Amino acid sequence: MTAIAGALRELLVRYLDAWTPGAVHGARGATFAYGWAGAPDEATAEAALRVFAEFADRLRGRRLAVVLVGPSTAAVAARLDAVQAELGTPPELGVYPVEGPLDERLPAALKAAGAAGAPLLAFLDGAGPASLAAAGTGKPAEVLLVSGTGGQPAAPMPLTAHVDLVAGDGGARLVTFATTAGKGLEAFKNALWAVDEYAGVRYRDPRDPEGHLLDISLSPHPGPLRREILAHLGSAGARTVTQLREFTLTQTVYRASDTVRVLNALLAAGTVTRDPDRGRLGGDVVIALP
Repeated sequence: MTAIAGALRELLVRYLDAWTPGAVHGARGATFAYGWAGAPDEATAEAALRVFAEFADRLRGRRLAVVLVGPSTAAVAARLDAVQAELGTPPELGVYPVEGPLDERLPAALKAAGAAGAPLLAFLDGAGPASLAAAGTGKPAEVLLVSGTGGQPAAPMPLTAHVDLVAGDGGARLVTFATTAGKGLEAFKNALWAVDEYAGVRYRDPRDPEGHLLDISLSPHPGPLRREILAHLGSAGARTVTQLREFTLTQTVYRASDTVRVLNALLAAGTVTRDPDRGRLGGDVVIALP
């Protein structure tokens, strides 16, 4: 197991812990798709299934489909069969392997699973436009996409976040999270910064021109966010705290809650101004460059 693979697995597990209770609440059930263009990570598939098994009591009468799509699915499916036998998972938790090229097979696999119009989360490694479009048919639809660094894939959802995972040896993967729901983006950011450190894996904001590496921490280093907020104020002009929180959430690797911490430091240093100049730093306070 590489350090990046371990960090990705924990990120997925932490997000599934937040996603699953709400996803299976509706009458139509939910779908989780794990797709890969190269080789699968069997341990990741198992970890996801074990998360779902923890919510077995909430599945009575509600469907949760686990769809596996990739060039070779036999080993992953066999491993998940063994886990289901071990845990005694309910019939509502079904595993559906579909073998073949990811972009070719995923759209049909999701259609067969009845994923459209119900909560859908796709964890995809090496997916192309056809897979991303298919993953966008859920309601809400969410994608956790792993790809090479150097470019930001276009996702069919309006809210996105991008972060590079960088290992100590210099290896890196780009993680793109895309969703149709603002709560999903907030939950992803919370999961992102709650991941345990894995053998020197650090984060990098693809939008940060300085490429600053960030240690994984519940209180991440504010330097890159400080630079990005100042650059945003310089290009967009004065913004309310609410607008800056939205900018942080949707345009950086940071959480919306990190915004106020940075703004307080900038105000204390006189780097930005506020209107009104006193009182609580509420959402309607306007922040500007001097």
